[in-house]
Amino acid sequence: MAKFELKLPKMGESVAEATITSWLKEVGDTIEADEAVLEIATDKVDSEVPSEVDGVLVEKLFNIDDVVEVGQTIAVIETEGGDVVEVKAPAAEPIAELEAPKVVAEVAQSVVAAKATVEPVVSSGDRFYSPLVKNIAKKEGISQGELDTIPGTGKDNRVTKNDIKAYLESRSSVPAPAAVPTPVETKTVEAPAKLATEQSRPVVEAPKEEKQVVEKPLVASGDDEIIEMSRMGKLISKYMVDSVQTSAHVQSFIEADVTTIWNWRKKVKDDFMTREGENLTFTPIFMEAVTKALKEFPMMNISVQGDNIIKKKAINVGMAAALPDGNLIVPVIKNADQLNLFGMVKRVNDLANRARLGQLNPDDIQGGTYTVTNVGTFGSIMGTPIINQPQVGILALGAIRKMPAVIEGPEGDYIGIRYKMFLSHSYDHRVVNGALGGQFVKYVKDYLESWDSNREV
Repeated sequence: MAKFELKLPKMGESVAEATITSWLKEVGDTIEADEAVLEIATDKVDSEVPSEVDGVLVEKLFNIDDVVEVGQTIAVIETEGGDVVEVKAPAAEPIAELEAPKVVAEVAQSVVAAKATVEPVVSSGDRFYSPLVKNIAKKEGISQGELDTIPGTGKDNRVTKNDIKAYLESRSSVPAPAAVPTPVETKTVEAPAKLATEQSRPVVEAPKEEKQVVEKPLVASGDDEIIEMSRMGKLISKYMVDSVQTSAHVQSFIEADVTTIWNWRKKVKDDFMTREGENLTFTPIFMEAVTKALKEFPMMNISVQGDNIIKKKAINVGMAAALPDGNLIVPVIKNADQLNLFGMVKRVNDLANRARLGQLNPDDIQGGTYTVTNVGTFGSIMGTPIINQPQVGILALGAIRKMPAVIEGPEGDYIGIRYKMFLSHSYDHRVVNGALGGQFVKYVKDYLESWDSNREV
């Protein structure tokens, strides 16, 4: 018999860790190749981890809610034949022996650790901390205030595992406070126990004052039902608040006449379904229009980092899609400018279908540079969408409606029925002025209104 190590697979760019949300198999269960063993969650999407081999689950190395890094062994599966591979659970980091001069630091850390159990580390509008960093901070007794001072080298200046470990190493090497006389300074020799007691007294009796986080009591009457937010709901709530606190949101609205597109789609959609087995919706057409606008106005295809603007080379357009639980997620069409309309239809349908089935991968929602959301799906004629950070713009598509309109003809103006919709453009006014925001959405309108009614797909 051999033992196969099931490791946490790479889940896409910038995804370094995941939280175990549930085990689908128990020790002793038989597992087939490609069968899901457990469910995991990143900060944006849930997914399953399948087995690569047939066998029997003999060991689980992590529990539910544990945070696992990409590449770590999470379970052991026994298979037939081969050599036995010894697998050990992740070992705890060794604790350095305390020397007498470091006793003060030991006492100070214990005080901070005690406070950390009362005041857990949380992300703020300015700083995001991954579950792994939070766990290390809790384990090592690093307070919220202390963690906020650690410089980050990760994406958007986030504190990484290496950053916090480097800080811990530097903290452990800090000598005792100079304000307290040492044996060398006083020319006297004291017993280590007495020295530690006297030096640690100022730290114990006068720790740094930190604000206590007091939870507000729930206000509900006897007949009210209290429902806790889902994990995804909590994440969405945080993202929305962070975005509003980060970007200066402003909107531009414009009305587009899409009668030509409406009639063209009606003419070609049945033949397209018969020939390609794909449903031709309006979404790929709108995504193509937005992609063309991003090429024309590259300063909408940017992100902001501190005082710097990052101009993106790739045009990766996100499209809001519904999840099975009713929440929305934004899968990304990578290199959208390299797709023709047929390729756009295939990509849009694939992402939308997998979103509805809950089968998106973490890489499917990474790297977006601009976002489109269709509020018309819910009957809204317009909306004021919140920017998907760290992007600087998002376009909301309103419902297409039959409207009476003034039509200019060779013999004069007349009233006719047209298919119209509103385009609502939210953009970050820190870096996108009204002229650019308005010109961008007008370009989308003009592209849609000049649609070629003889175009083939």
